[in-house]
Amino acid sequence: MLNNSIKMVAEEKAQLESHFAQSSDIVPFLDTVEALAVKVGVKAEITSVDIAGDHSGLTVGVKASGTFSGLYKFLTLLENSPYELRFIGMDMKRESILDSSGKDIAPAKWNATFRTKLLSFIN
Repeated sequence: MLNNSIKMVAEEKAQLESHFAQSSDIVPFLDTVEALAVKVGVKAEITSVDIAGDHSGLTVGVKASGTFSGLYKFLTLLENSPYELRFIGMDMKRESILDSSGKDIAPAKWNATFRTKLLSFIN
């Protein structure tokens, strides 16, 4: 009975720990962000990582590019990730390649920059 209780607690502990990122090892969080982008066919790169002055969170900048729907799905996955995030800002622009007459000659590509604050951060 004690072994069963320990197994149940171990699973809950692992789930709880996956919700928080520690300052000593934020790599799993950053890997999660990049994996979510790949999942929806978006190219993403981490552009900045800063610990807040009061150590209350971690601010992360992410540049992403892809289709509009891919970026929207990426944003949705970030919102629903196991980590608690607050979106500080987002800039999204359409990139066009035009011919001499002003018509698109390539499918629309979108670029987005996200600034998020990781609230589930332990210093």
